[in-house]
Amino acid sequence: MKEATLAVTTEADKFAGFGPNEWLVYEMYQSYLKDPNSVDKAWWDFFADYAPGDTPVVSSRPTEAPTNGTAPPVTAPAVPVETPMPVVPTPAEPASETPAEATPAGRALKGAAARTVSNMEASLAVPTATSVRAVPAKLLIDNRVVINNHLRRGRGGKVSFTHLIGYAMVQALRELPVMNRAYADADGKPTVIEPEHINLGLAIDLTKDDGSHTLVVPAIKNADTLDFAKFWAAYEDVVRKARTNKLTVDDFTGTTVSLTNPGTIGTVHSVPRLMQGQGAIIGVGALEYPAAYQGAAEETLARIAISKVITLTSTYDHRIIQGAESGEFLRRIHELLLGDEFWDDVFASLRIPYEPIRWTTDIAISHDEEVGKPARVIELIHAYRVRGHLMADTNPLDFELRRHPDLDVVTHGLTLWDLDREFPCGGFGGHAMLKLREILGVLRDSYCRTVGIEYMHIQDPEQRRWIQERVERPHESPDREEQLRILRKLNESEAFETFLQTKFVGQKRFSLEGGESVIPLLDAVVSAAAHDDMDEVVIGMAHRGRLNVLTNIVGKSFGQIFSEFEGNLDPRTAHGSGDVKYHLGAEGTYTAIDGETVAVTLTSNPSHLETVNPVVEGIARAKQDMLNRGEGGFTVLPILIHGDAAFAGQGVVAETLNLSQLRGYRTGGTVHVVINNQVGFTTSPASARSSVYATDVARMIQAPIFHVNGDDPEAVVRVAELAYEFRQAFKKDVVVDMLCYRRRGHSEVDEPSFTQPLMYDLIDAKRSVRKLYTESLIGRGDITVEEAEAALRDYQGQLEKVFAESREVQAVPFEPIPEVPTGPPPPTAVTPETLKRIGDAQVSLPEGFSVHPRLLPQLEKR
Repeated sequence: MKEATLAVTTEADKFAGFGPNEWLVYEMYQSYLKDPNSVDKAWWDFFADYAPGDTPVVSSRPTEAPTNGTAPPVTAPAVPVETPMPVVPTPAEPASETPAEATPAGRALKGAAARTVSNMEASLAVPTATSVRAVPAKLLIDNRVVINNHLRRGRGGKVSFTHLIGYAMVQALRELPVMNRAYADADGKPTVIEPEHINLGLAIDLTKDDGSHTLVVPAIKNADTLDFAKFWAAYEDVVRKARTNKLTVDDFTGTTVSLTNPGTIGTVHSVPRLMQGQGAIIGVGALEYPAAYQGAAEETLARIAISKVITLTSTYDHRIIQGAESGEFLRRIHELLLGDEFWDDVFASLRIPYEPIRWTTDIAISHDEEVGKPARVIELIHAYRVRGHLMADTNPLDFELRRHPDLDVVTHGLTLWDLDREFPCGGFGGHAMLKLREILGVLRDSYCRTVGIEYMHIQDPEQRRWIQERVERPHESPDREEQLRILRKLNESEAFETFLQTKFVGQKRFSLEGGESVIPLLDAVVSAAAHDDMDEVVIGMAHRGRLNVLTNIVGKSFGQIFSEFEGNLDPRTAHGSGDVKYHLGAEGTYTAIDGETVAVTLTSNPSHLETVNPVVEGIARAKQDMLNRGEGGFTVLPILIHGDAAFAGQGVVAETLNLSQLRGYRTGGTVHVVINNQVGFTTSPASARSSVYATDVARMIQAPIFHVNGDDPEAVVRVAELAYEFRQAFKKDVVVDMLCYRRRGHSEVDEPSFTQPLMYDLIDAKRSVRKLYTESLIGRGDITVEEAEAALRDYQGQLEKVFAESREVQAVPFEPIPEVPTGPPPPTAVTPETLKRIGDAQVSLPEGFSVHPRLLPQLEKR
């Protein structure tokens, strides 16, 4: 026989992380797949390449049911019910001829209610027994807090206790497949069915319009093949279909084991009925403190290390499963929920770059411990201030579990049992006393999310304290207006690059693709300068992103940019007439969103060497001297935009930094922005420098350094504002190291995968920061779907605006270069045969040699 199973594909379930808008986005995407015209055109580009690989798409397809011997008969879906076993009715008495006393009229049960009756009657034929085990839930609670805090700051979504327990249950079933078996009667002979996969049934309670409840048990098919992220997405997909009344027969068939959660209504544990065709059903009870401790104060429970517990029950078919096997199964779930390997797996699949909390025994309370622990908490706070940046998730290309022994609470003699205990914290976060959980939460928000800060090398305590007061606070999302402004600037940045890529194919432009967040960054700094009545902003930068900065920050028109492309194109060359357009400077006026303005100058730059750095400082200093605003009147703001390899490797950078605080050269502080592409021309950082960061050279002048993930534009803008405020407060240089990538390599005519194949496999699979940010805003519920739609239309409008201006540009006719007269060919000692042999050697491949597939066509053309 054939049964339907849910096949996990390589594409992602786009909807499990869309928060309150998840159901609507799901509906829109399904409509888009059927007919793109059925949704607003603004969504087309968003959905076109929407296939991240960290959560699965779940789709129905038929497959052969795993059997061993004769297949069991098809039965109704298993419906776990928390009611007692029904009483078997006695035979009816013969009818009496005497008129019976009137009885209340009955109501016939129909539909699901009638099916429940038949299921319960059928379940009486299954001989069951039940094992019970209480599991401490302290680690489950604490790690779930870490997981959901991370999700809330990223793409949204929420992991429940049942998600985690269900996944642990599946892992235990993989190790103990005896619990996944079923009993069948084949031609009168008792038979054991051993399914190839685990199809996990989920008991879902649904509330009808009339207030009544119904229970459905659809299944997650092939649950044993899923990592946690895919299991979570498949679980949410099944629940969504149940709540939108879209479950099909396929969703109910083939269930091998079920999970029910009566704990949500306070039931400590239950003994549900077991249906024919299944070997076991697992119940999850209420999450509560042991009854004996439920009157204790929270401080008392924390002090004596009392954990909440959750009670698991395993009701099994005693014909094929023994009590010892059921008990061993529950013991294994217990071990998994307290084990390091299980939590490492969960965190890695969700791409949470932090070490999970570990299960340890509480340290016995003594006088020495009471005195020593507060000191160790202060040590922990100091460790995060110094080393927290080493655990920050700043690299948009690389996922790794970040850890450092100095940041491990166990290293400081603390455990998970201390999380809910209060400690004196020396005014940290504005408090005299805080729970360790709250202290760690603020420390991670401040130093280990998508921003890592190096500042403890600064000797001035006032500067260190200034930074601490502004970053050591709970996470706060920017308001909606700021989020929409960030999204608009990303729209402008990406639309410009997208158009150039399609309009001027094959021409160099050193695009900003992969680092588009630098436009919101500069927008934040220049906007702050405008509001502070600064006289001017002077910017110096290399090639990458110059054209984008010229149009979206300095205000150079699209038409001027296009005319330079059109007018400088030499039809006799492959790539135009040169690099002039991305060496040019410009002057303009920046206008903030509320109308405030400031003059902006982008300085011309003749080369890749950062000779522009001292030039910008000289221009800024000369203008300040001419304005003569008095001591401290540094009203011309220098901004220098660097490449990561240049910042680490070019001596002119260090020389300029060394002059920055000298009276004869100072400019009141420069905001340095490193567009960290994580590759220098073709060299990876590991082969280009010995320092940990490309920005380590800035430590010599005690400048604060903010490392930030370019895929988190909100963090980029927050860091940019902090950098500007620090410059204004202390008249010192400050560095923003924005880690990103180059989507098209060093320039658009190069093939970057020749030298960095692994990096560009990752880059090719990445969606743009604009799309990722839109997705996150919808997923967190920060903006409505209508606002996202308006932002997508704005992006399309930006493209159309660029296109309209490009059509108005008239190409400048190319002036032909006069031909140079040539004389007779010079004599040569090389024969044509020798030249041919040399040429053949360039294209003849050794036997067994594999050529890069993108290089092979070039060799064939030769």
